[in-house]
Amino acid sequence: MGVHCGHDHHGHGHGHGGHDHSHVNAGALASPAYRRVLWLALAINLAMFCVEIGAGVAVGSASLLADSLDFLGDSANYALSLFVLGQVLAWRARASLVKAASMGGFGLWVAATTIQHALAGTVPSAPVMGVVGTLAFAANLGVAVLLYRWRDGDSNMRSVWICTRNDALGNLAVLAAALGVFGSGSGWPDYIVAAIMSGLALWGAVVVTRHAISELAETRRGHAPAE
Repeated sequence: MGVHCGHDHHGHGHGHGGHDHSHVNAGALASPAYRRVLWLALAINLAMFCVEIGAGVAVGSASLLADSLDFLGDSANYALSLFVLGQVLAWRARASLVKAASMGGFGLWVAATTIQHALAGTVPSAPVMGVVGTLAFAANLGVAVLLYRWRDGDSNMRSVWICTRNDALGNLAVLAAALGVFGSGSGWPDYIVAAIMSGLALWGAVVVTRHAISELAETRRGHAPAE
């Protein structure tokens, strides 16, 4: 549920006439295999959060800090997805509101940190950024491969897959920032990537909130099935 999830998070949640697609995927929602994959993804993301936030603080990299909070947000995404699996549309929409709030808070935190680093002229360690960014990319790519089987599920299942896939692309941006810092000797490539990630988080939070509120409204009007 990181910065890169906003546009697709509920892209397939309404279905035709506001109907919930989870009925089509009831077997997958109850699948022990899918739950095991989500638990594994949760563990990987929590571990990478600890690695990246430690490295980001140690070397003063705003983009690593942004990516670390992205891993934390994804951990919340997996935990909430485990909670709402098999639940009715209204509960999944409420869970999405929680995800949106965390995305918004994350975006504001990264934006403030990036401004602070820019004002201080912080130049992070490019080699550390490169090593940690590569490890983060490998972690997200591995989770994306695990989730590939369920990429066409209902809105919540689809959002989990899309977030993980797009987070791997975000890791490549961190690696590009590392190259930029190394080549220029300036912290601006790091600031720019972090600013983009925070902007995506804030916009994603708005989009997810709109979709979730729309789904809740449809449920209350009786246009979406209650169970």
